[in-house]
Amino acid sequence: MANHSKRVPTLRSLSKRQWMKITAVVAATGMLAGAGIVSRNFYAASQHAAQSQVTSYSATDADALQVSRGEARESMRGADKNTTYVTVKINGESRTVLGSDFTDVKSVLDAGNITLEPDDSVSPQLTDPVSESTVITIQRAGTQVETNEEPIAFNTVKKETDSLPQGQEKVENEGEEGVMETTSLVTRSGDKIVSSNVFTSYVKKAPVDKVILVGTGSTTPTAAAANIGTTVPAGDMQSWAHDYLLANGYSEADFTATVYIINHESGWRVNATNASSGAYGLAKALPGSKMASVGADWATNYQTQLKWFWNYCASRYGSIQGAYSFWTTHHWY
Repeated sequence: MANHSKRVPTLRSLSKRQWMKITAVVAATGMLAGAGIVSRNFYAASQHAAQSQVTSYSATDADALQVSRGEARESMRGADKNTTYVTVKINGESRTVLGSDFTDVKSVLDAGNITLEPDDSVSPQLTDPVSESTVITIQRAGTQVETNEEPIAFNTVKKETDSLPQGQEKVENEGEEGVMETTSLVTRSGDKIVSSNVFTSYVKKAPVDKVILVGTGSTTPTAAAANIGTTVPAGDMQSWAHDYLLANGYSEADFTATVYIINHESGWRVNATNASSGAYGLAKALPGSKMASVGADWATNYQTQLKWFWNYCASRYGSIQGAYSFWTTHHWY
């Protein structure tokens, strides 16, 4: 009986040609597996390199980054544990510079591609060390037109006049400061003025001189003046004094005190002169030229002399009645 079962070849019975086919298949399979591993490693390395290339972002760009600075730090550190972060404020606006091996302020600015202009100011100094707690502040210099006003001092001028006694001075006109308006081109870096160049200025208001009159006249009354004083009756002088005092807020008691003192000092003689001291006039001013502070006609005008007397009582004794009290106690004032 014939045997019809199929013959299965064994490894020992394979021909040389069959062995070559098997070897080729195994080699091809190994190459495909190796290419897959290399491709995966290359892709992972490319992603890692792309993440490591991030150097900075704007902390104020809310649309670009929807995470907090802290979350961003942790996310970035997942890729590179050596990454550090330093905040830089430029004219008040903040940004964060990312990098590694920061040594000083300059290294941070270099990493963030931040350029300083000659007039910019930076704090801390470029050579100062930095850490993640460091905040670098930069003030960009800016130029603008500014207008300022400055005072112009007035001059003091003295003019001689014979209407005042020798050596007597009187202010004829008070001085006033002028105003100079200056327009400049000013460059500032923060609160610091880097440069200021004036390109126009003019006198907005001219100063006014202070004028002082200096007396060159005689300090003693002339003979003619001495004779004029007797032409006005004492009653007329007292009547005028009474009306003047009441019209200017004084009282009847002030008028009575006036009459008492003048009666004893001069007897209402405008030209009365003390032979020993030279005191002169109704109230015996010493020297008589003092009364020029009220009027240049002090030697002859009883009204000028009385006004000076009332002013003197107020400045020396506080009031006319104060002078009267002193006189009645000491018999002089």
